Amino acid sequence: MDITVVDYGVGNLGAIPNMLKRLGATAEITSDPGRIEHAKKLILPGVGAFDAAMANLRELGLIEILDHQVKRRRVPILGLCLGMEILARSSEEGVLPGFGWIPSEVVRFRSDQMLERPLPVPMMGWNYVQVVRPNALVANLGSDPRFYFAHSYHLVCDDPADVIGITTYGYDFPSVVARGSVMGAQFHPEKSHRFGIKIFENFLGI
Repeated sequence: MDITVVDYGVGNLGAIPNMLKRLGATAEITSDPGRIEHAKKLILPGVGAFDAAMANLRELGLIEILDHQVKRRRVPILGLCLGMEILARSSEEGVLPGFGWIPSEVVRFRSDQMLERPLPVPMMGWNYVQVVRPNALVANLGSDPRFYFAHSYHLVCDDPADVIGITTYGYDFPSVVARGSVMGAQFHPEKSHRFGIKIFENFLGI
């Protein structure tokens, strides 16, 4: 398999293999640690709450194998939406620790920091990503790439060098991050048409 999509019970995952199939790639959805142990590339999707995600991963026995794959074997991993948030150390949304692969914290959108007027939270719908640092994940996206978002929280990175794309929603926040073989996108590329499929194409090429 080209891509292993980690199923930890948070979200409808079927759209991801469908988009990868359009690129001629093979993908499987699994919660089997043995399958994940042999993965060439990993996608960590997710919709929902931070603590529920981490609790599910622990119950399924996936924390240690994912940590091994990412930290020891350097298997490329792409976290999507909630899957990006659990790359961080922790979240204001809960009390359980995240993976900490991207040194960062997850915070709720700050209405009092929005420059013009408070915007609704969660942020839902289409928005633009501005690439601020070259990275293979965001290569050749074309002009004004836009993606579908649905979230109430976002990362705040310790190191600005880990931020490769930003989006504005009242203020700028990191919408694409990368640190070595660990990558994350706050949006849903599987719902983002041609720009989303380009993200998957780029990830396949890494």
